[in-house]
Amino acid sequence: MFPIRDTTASKNYPVVNTAIIAVNVLVYLLQTAQGTYLERFIFIYGLVPARYSVAELAERFTFGQQAFSFLSFMFLHGGFWHLLGNMWSLYIFGDNVEDRMGPIRYLAFYLLCGVISGLSHLALNLESPVPTIGASGAIAGVMGAYFLLYPSARILTLIPIIFIPYFIEIPAYVFLGIWFFLQFLNAAGSSGAAGGVAWWAHIGGFVAGMILIKLFTRAPSSGLTKMIRPATEKHKTPRLQSIRTSAQMDDPNIYGSIVITPEEALKGTNKLVNVPWGFHNRLVRVTVPPGIREGMTLRLEGIGRQLGDIRGDLLLKVSIQGHQ
Repeated sequence: MFPIRDTTASKNYPVVNTAIIAVNVLVYLLQTAQGTYLERFIFIYGLVPARYSVAELAERFTFGQQAFSFLSFMFLHGGFWHLLGNMWSLYIFGDNVEDRMGPIRYLAFYLLCGVISGLSHLALNLESPVPTIGASGAIAGVMGAYFLLYPSARILTLIPIIFIPYFIEIPAYVFLGIWFFLQFLNAAGSSGAAGGVAWWAHIGGFVAGMILIKLFTRAPSSGLTKMIRPATEKHKTPRLQSIRTSAQMDDPNIYGSIVITPEEALKGTNKLVNVPWGFHNRLVRVTVPPGIREGMTLRLEGIGRQLGDIRGDLLLKVSIQGHQ
């Protein structure tokens, strides 16, 4: 299962989430520049349990260095694919959580989830000399928050079967529930970091996210957040949209709706819509012409049902955000 995107659109641009992704990329570039000093770099800035439990190692580091590793380890990665997988998950789930919390609380929430995930790993691997690195624990916290905030959202998921890509929508609580269950199975069947994966850090981060989101959403938003909100408000709907279709028994056409903003209605736009197609979904490109109005219909020929010799069309009703 590979998540493509969720179907819950955020109302504001995720400035902090984007900044976190950018910092992770920059730190990864810094890692690649270390050359022969890479192992030393990771040992210093990664989270090494033995540095805290083995006196001979602990005395080589200052208190500040030991404390800083709980922050720096979540910005290091073991390779390009490790970085890409983590950042993609953060991109999908982080924008909605930041949208609900606001940028300031979200930043504090993300970092605290990462620290708690590190503590979870440390507690169960006290004497391990293997550095733990990666944003997975902090991102697991974001996923835990998403699990509670948006349980009815749907995750557009790619499931490759042989060479055929199948796109299906999975409820968020199912997708994330399966993910958490797999983390627990792997953790229970390993020493905690088998194969270089800190499973208990994932579990600790996810549980921390579920607990902390309850606390953080009750805290009042800061004045800075109220100042930032107007500047980060989105004026476009997501490029990829999932639609619900309907049809009548003797009508080959299928019907749905597409949501755009007033700016997109005025200037025109291009979208990808995820159309139910048998047991999976099909992605269809939709061109919205400039000047379109609320309630008008876009016809996509040949996307409907096959009834006898007739292939129907997909008729999309245009819905403009904020239109009364």
